[in-house]
Amino acid sequence: MKRLIFFCLIATLLAAQAPEVEITAEPHHHLTHENKSVRVFNVEVLPNTETLTHWHRHDYISVTLGPAEIANNVKDKPPVTIKFADGDTRFAPAPFAHYVRALGDSPFRNVTVEILEDATLRNSTSKWDASKNDASKNEDRALHILQGGTKQILFVKDGIRVSETELQPGAVIPTHHHNGPHLLVAVSDLDLRSDIEGQAPASEHFKSGDSKWILGDFTHTLTNTSTKPAKYITLEFP
Repeated sequence: MKRLIFFCLIATLLAAQAPEVEITAEPHHHLTHENKSVRVFNVEVLPNTETLTHWHRHDYISVTLGPAEIANNVKDKPPVTIKFADGDTRFAPAPFAHYVRALGDSPFRNVTVEILEDATLRNSTSKWDASKNDASKNEDRALHILQGGTKQILFVKDGIRVSETELQPGAVIPTHHHNGPHLLVAVSDLDLRSDIEGQAPASEHFKSGDSKWILGDFTHTLTNTSTKPAKYITLEFP
C-alpha cells in the first residue's frame, strides 16, 4: 500500500511539472473544422481522467453535450469545480492554460469553438451591439417564441451572437434571412429540412456534437423532420 501511495505521489508531481501544450497537441481535443474565422474541436474526457495542461490563446465558446461535472485547474489559480447541464453554452476569454478533470460517473463532452479573429472582433462594434439602443430589437439577449419551439439569444461576445433553438417534432422556423455566416452545433441528434428560396429542399442529419459552417446571404424556412425534439446552438458572425 505504501509503495502504491508513493508511485501515485510521484505521478502527481510529474503531472504538475509537465509543460503546457498547445490545444492542437492535446489528445482529448479533436479538430473537426477550421477556416479563417474559427477552429472547432470535439472534446471528450472520460470519468476520473484529465486532459494535459493546454493553452487557450484565442477566446472561445464551448457547448457542453450531456450533464457533467469537472475540476477546472487554471494555471496559477486554485482549482474550481463546475457543473454543466446538457447544452450549457459559455464564453471564455483568452489567454490562459489549464487542465480539466472529469468528476463523477459521466464523461465531459463539449464542442469548443475558437474565435480566430478575436483580436479584431473584440474591439469592433457589431450590428448586434449597435442594436442595443433599440429596446424593441433585444438583439443581445431575448427569447423568441416559435410555433412549436423557442429561440433564445444567450449572449453576444466578440461580435458573435449565440442562440439556442429548440424545436418540437414537425415544428417550422418561419421564413428568415441569414446575412452573414453562422456555425450550427447540434446538441441533440437532428433531422432538419432547409427550404431555401430558389433552391430544391435539402435534408440533413446531425449527430449530437456535429457542427457545420454555413455561408450567409440566403432566405429559408427550417423544419424539424424528426420524431424527437431538436436542440442546437448557432453562432452568428457579423
